[in-house]
Amino acid sequence: MYEEIFNQIRSAANKRNLKDSTIHAYCTSVAHFLNHTAKDIDALTTDDVDIFLTEKKLSGISPETYNHYHSGIRFFYKKVLKMNWDDDDIPRMKRDRKLPTVLTKAEISAIFDATPNLKHKAMIATMYSGGLRVSEVTHLHYDDISRTNKTIHIRDGKSRSDRYTLLADRTLEILTEYWFQCGRPRGILFPSSWTGDYLTKDSVIQFFRESAERAGIQKHVSTHCLWL
Repeated sequence: MYEEIFNQIRSAANKRNLKDSTIHAYCTSVAHFLNHTAKDIDALTTDDVDIFLTEKKLSGISPETYNHYHSGIRFFYKKVLKMNWDDDDIPRMKRDRKLPTVLTKAEISAIFDATPNLKHKAMIATMYSGGLRVSEVTHLHYDDISRTNKTIHIRDGKSRSDRYTLLADRTLEILTEYWFQCGRPRGILFPSSWTGDYLTKDSVIQFFRESAERAGIQKHVSTHCLWL
C-alpha cells in the first residue's frame, strides 16, 4: 500500500548508511502514522504528527515506543517530504531514569547452568565475557574469533562501528566445545537451526529469559544485564 513511500525512505536512509533494522523501524512507524491520518501525502502537515503522537502518549505507551514513532516520522518529513520540522514544537518524550537490573556473578552462573542448549550457553558466555549486545553476538562469524590473540572482532556494531573485545579463556573453551559438537560452522557462528541464517534478536531474548526463569531468578532480567 505504501511501497513507493517505503522505497523513498529506504533510498534516503541508505544514502546515510543507516542499518536495515533502523530502516524497517522507520517504515513501520510511518505506516502506522499514515493509517491513522488517512490523508493524501500532499495534504500532510506537522499538526497531523502532533495529533498522532499526542494520542499515542495518552494511550500510555512507553517513552521508548513513542520515540520510535517520533524518529521514523521525523525522518520521513525531513528527508522524504522535505518539510520543516521543529523539535521544540514536536519534542521527543523524556525517558524515566531508572537504575538497570544488575545480576550478581552467582546469578549469572545460575542462568548459565540452567541453559541446556550448548549453542545458547556459548552465546550467553560470549555476551557476558565480551560485553556484546544481542545483535552483535547473532552476527558473529567464525573468522571473528581469534584464538591466537584471544579477541572477538565485532563488525558493524552500534553506530556502524567495528571494535575488538577480549575473549576469556573459559569462553574460548565453551566456544570450542560448541564448534566441534555443532557442525563446525565456518560462516555464521551461531546460525539458525531452521534457516541457517542469523538468529533473530527475539529468539535470543526468549531463551535467555527462559534460562533465567529455570534458574529461579526473581528479578526482571534481560540480555542487557549481561553487558552492564
